[in-house]
Amino acid sequence: MRSENEATGQKPRSFIEKARRAQIMAAAIEVIAEVGFAKASLALIAKHAGISKGVISYHFSGKDDLMEEVVNHVYSDIAEFVLARMEDKTTATELLRTQILTVAEHMREHRTQLKALGEIFTNLRLPDGSPRYGIAANEELYQSLERIYRFGHSTGEFREFDPRVMAITHSAAVDNMFAYWSVHPEHDLDAHARELAEIFVRATKGPQ
Repeated sequence: MRSENEATGQKPRSFIEKARRAQIMAAAIEVIAEVGFAKASLALIAKHAGISKGVISYHFSGKDDLMEEVVNHVYSDIAEFVLARMEDKTTATELLRTQILTVAEHMREHRTQLKALGEIFTNLRLPDGSPRYGIAANEELYQSLERIYRFGHSTGEFREFDPRVMAITHSAAVDNMFAYWSVHPEHDLDAHARELAEIFVRATKGPQ
């Protein structure tokens, strides 16, 4: 994905600009998680951040732009965390198990982000009224998961199956794990992730 600077030809943002944007996005996440998407106005986000609404308008073109940047920011953090844990893994089974366990580990410490994402995904709309996020927006994730499954095929570690079907199922299972945990905070997320990882590892092997 190209950065905003690359797309517009603008010079890279300064450290201060990046810090301010990060402050605004952090405030947006906290406000959305607390009051919901509909009530999370730019004015309320600005108040929470201790800045004027005009400061938000300087850095973001509007609420929709801010919401999209929040999603990009959170997903970048998740990817960075997960990829770092996967770097030393050499087998497809290790990569698959680590991907599921590490995503859960990261989000366990970021429940507020998870709640805010749920609000954004449910409520943010395109100009025609259709959801901004959904199946069509998951393509990059599906492709990244497919790479794990295709790697397992190339090494003979995994049985033959359709990698796209497995990637879609994998993504949906992880999403539902987090959705259930959001509603039932007492649920053992780590145990759920371990069980889910085992299910997918076994599914890749076929009958033993």
